[in-house]
Amino acid sequence: MHALRKQRTLSVVNWVLRVVTAAALAVDSYVHADLADRYDPNSDASISQGDLFRIEAAVSALAAFVIVLVATRVTWTFVFAVAASALGAVLLYRYHDVGTLGPLPNMYEPSWYQEKSLTAIAEAVATAAAALGYSTTALRLRRTAGSARGSPRISPVSGRGRRG
Repeated sequence: MHALRKQRTLSVVNWVLRVVTAAALAVDSYVHADLADRYDPNSDASISQGDLFRIEAAVSALAAFVIVLVATRVTWTFVFAVAASALGAVLLYRYHDVGTLGPLPNMYEPSWYQEKSLTAIAEAVATAAAALGYSTTALRLRRTAGSARGSPRISPVSGRGRRG
């Protein structure tokens, strides 16, 4: 009974993390889509910053959608990568002028404004929630596997229970 309660608690925690992560990614997606037009002129490379914002908006929306549908270690890893890379980019280009990198334009912007702060916070929340979501999913799988090993099984041949 105690193990069942732990499983249910982990399941509830996992759902809360899924909702928090999806909401944070939705905010990130909305802000990037909203700002994309403003950054279209920054195209000193083969792709404009506005196009990168549109790509980020689409990938964040996809990650939010996927994590609501299914929460496996693979999907949590994908969601973490999306959120952490977006957070890393906003912090990198806020504090360092790295210039043009291959096809990427110079996106150095040494200031914080409301939308930029909002998306950075959303990305940080999504990154942390995704890391916790991965951990709770892994823990739930470990507990499920552990309880399955110790549970009696019915033999399909004899119909008698056995420990396995």
